[in-house]
Amino acid sequence: MTFRTKKDAERWLTLKEAEIAKGEWVNPDAGKVTVAEWGNRWLDSVRPSLKPKTHASYVSLFRTQIEPRFGAMALAAVRPISVSEWVADMHSRGLSASRIRQAHVVLALMMEAAVTNELIRVSPCIGTKLPRLVVRDPVILTRDQVEKLVKAAAPPHDLLIEIMAYAGLRVGEAFALRRKSIDLDAGAIRVTETLVEISGKTSFGTPKSHQVRDVQLPAFLLRRLRAHLDEMADKSPDALLFVNKRGKPLHYNAWRTWKFDPAVEKAGLDGVTPHDLRATHASWVADAFGVLAAGRRLGHSNTTITTRHYARRLEGKDNDVARGLDAFRDGKIGPGARSGHEQDDDASPGAMNSA
Repeated sequence: MTFRTKKDAERWLTLKEAEIAKGEWVNPDAGKVTVAEWGNRWLDSVRPSLKPKTHASYVSLFRTQIEPRFGAMALAAVRPISVSEWVADMHSRGLSASRIRQAHVVLALMMEAAVTNELIRVSPCIGTKLPRLVVRDPVILTRDQVEKLVKAAAPPHDLLIEIMAYAGLRVGEAFALRRKSIDLDAGAIRVTETLVEISGKTSFGTPKSHQVRDVQLPAFLLRRLRAHLDEMADKSPDALLFVNKRGKPLHYNAWRTWKFDPAVEKAGLDGVTPHDLRATHASWVADAFGVLAAGRRLGHSNTTITTRHYARRLEGKDNDVARGLDAFRDGKIGPGARSGHEQDDDASPGAMNSA
């Protein structure tokens, strides 16, 4: 580099020497690597640590949103204003807030890796203002509504719906159930797999966060499962409990279109999705046995996830609280009184198993 005066050159050199001493200096030539080159290299490097569906999503976001905008640019040339303009452009093109945030996550992870590998000093994604997500609250069904939905569904999909409502399985986990997943003697489902769909092709993987778990089942559901297993023609341990007409794994969109949504309509329900069954189960269990019990059944490592995404107030419970406060004010109950069926969130995790 050249400078107008010797003093300017010495000041620059002093700053660079200080960066080197503090371990903050980055070779400017390193940042000349293009975003396209680095992105492809980074995607290959993270593949082993990601689930196939997650990796496919990252690749799709990179190819459709990141590479067209930044691919030819050097890593060091991407500035925070460039990222903000990119976000604004995606918004103007009508992309959802969720899609924009997902694309930003991928770019941010790439740039963080570039910082770690000393290609750039600071990620340009820090501090980006992102559009707010509009979160849809799940529909929490009553017991009677679930029964109507079950009765409206064609066998064996009525059983599949009942499993999701009374065991809290994710849709992919329910689709992946095999004969060997059911332990009739222990009265439980062992959740070890999930069915994922990538570009129309199905594959099996471990559950979310690799959380293998056993879920105890109520007696009525065990009886139904026993009858279903007896009726199944395929007696092999690996036989899937629920398949399509060709005997292949279920596809989510087709199942919703031909089996679930017609049952919802027939039951007279509105706007109910398969995921609402999991949220319903979480709310039922959290209300009766505490959030900890609900989180364990759903396979959550942290109950914060349970309360944030699944467990919701059941209709009428707020009225119970209000009546309880009236009684408390009038001195009819003490501050620690609560109904007999309730337990603290940190109650014994065995409570649900013995129910």
